[in-house]
Amino acid sequence: MTRPSVLDGPLRLVLLGTAAGFLAFANPVARLPLLVLGFPWVLAQLARQARDSRHALKLGWLTGAAAASASLYWIALPVHDYGFLPWILAVPCPLLMGAALGMYPAVFCWLLFATRESLRPMAWGALAGFSWIALEALRGWLFSGFPWLPLAAALVPWTPAIQAAALIGAYGLSGVLAACGVWLAGPGIASRAACAATLAALFTYGLWAVDQPVATSGECSAAMVQGNIDQAQKWEPDTLSRAIQQYADLSGPVLSPKPDVVIWPETALTFFVQEPGPESVQVKAFVKRAGVPLLAGAPGYERVGRNALVFNRAYLIAPSGQETFYEKEHLVPFGEYAPFGQDIPILSALLQGVGAFTPGTATAPLKAGRLAMGMLICYESIFPELAQKRVEAGANVLVNISNDAWFGRSAAPEQHLELARLRAVEQERFLLRATNTGYTALIDPKGRSSHQTQLFQEAAVAVTGVGLITETTVYHRLHGRLEAGAGLAALALLGFAAVKKRKTGA
Repeated sequence: MTRPSVLDGPLRLVLLGTAAGFLAFANPVARLPLLVLGFPWVLAQLARQARDSRHALKLGWLTGAAAASASLYWIALPVHDYGFLPWILAVPCPLLMGAALGMYPAVFCWLLFATRESLRPMAWGALAGFSWIALEALRGWLFSGFPWLPLAAALVPWTPAIQAAALIGAYGLSGVLAACGVWLAGPGIASRAACAATLAALFTYGLWAVDQPVATSGECSAAMVQGNIDQAQKWEPDTLSRAIQQYADLSGPVLSPKPDVVIWPETALTFFVQEPGPESVQVKAFVKRAGVPLLAGAPGYERVGRNALVFNRAYLIAPSGQETFYEKEHLVPFGEYAPFGQDIPILSALLQGVGAFTPGTATAPLKAGRLAMGMLICYESIFPELAQKRVEAGANVLVNISNDAWFGRSAAPEQHLELARLRAVEQERFLLRATNTGYTALIDPKGRSSHQTQLFQEAAVAVTGVGLITETTVYHRLHGRLEAGAGLAALALLGFAAVKKRKTGA
């Protein structure tokens, strides 16, 4: 008698789902974007095979946790390199993150299990789409939020495929992909035809939309500088002057003809610009000499009684010496503040040179002439609602300054860049992205990346013809209501399935 293989049944599907969830996104092995459909397809198959609701939750969690852990393997790098944890403690960190993120596919798989016999295949796929939108939106909010790899991010390399984000956002596009994956798993021709028709419509619309002109109210030019400053040294006091000079030297060649703004990345200046020290004098002397406004990341503080609140700021310094600033409002847990307090040495070691930051409140666009720059510092670019708020406040261009040196030569910088590309499409804005170690790039309103630098190289990029846009997208006008509506629709379908199941006695 032949013994069953350990890879028979659900476990084989879990492995397939893990592979699909890894290979569909940026990774160091191979990129196959269309495999993103395989992830919801696997969850649907697991829901069909599950013995009971608890089994469905377990299988969904296992698949989601494994896929998330694989895609977020790079979390171990900063924890080891800058948190000084040995590999034996650093390696479990992405596994812990994956375990938390696996709860969302677990709920998704449970929903499919609970309705597998009560809903027809077309409605089953619709439930999948609506619930996925709601779950991704929840993941972007709950426990400070971490919407790092929405399903839609898998399609970013195929620019036409993401144009629907201007209508329904990245979460909505993820919901479409989830529905298609579940329809693909459904019995009969009708649901598979629905999958094919939906994908065809998605790509056809994208091929048309990507070539449609965007109305602008003018144009600007910009210079973005990538300093490639070593993360381990950038906060050392004796390196400050050299770092400033390095940025100034890199900026020189892109100052003729004069751009409307020069952009240095997040914490390019690792000192308090507001204090009249020699480094502040050096920076302002450069700006005055260049005759161009400088936008640069730097820490800032505000005294409250005997205490000082420290902020992660983006300073706009005019040639006249006038300063305005934006304060990062959504901080990185463990990277910019310790959720459980700084008394834990392992956690406090990860904080940047000035220690824990405070969420900012000065979030208005920074203005320089015709420019109204909606700021997104570092991983703020992964949150659709923050780009939404910047545009609501009057931003006619988005600017993302970041320091991705933490990630090393991993897939994380590319994953981060692709999320910024989704923000550009959702809001139909040009996005200027300046990073310390890459990727620095200009992203147009269709999500196309140009003038892109390489990782860990000094570089300066001059861009012209950057359109200033004041009109808003359909998604901008639907934002919030679309996600809430999807959640209500999912609940309605779940309620309908429950009533039908009770009537039939199934």
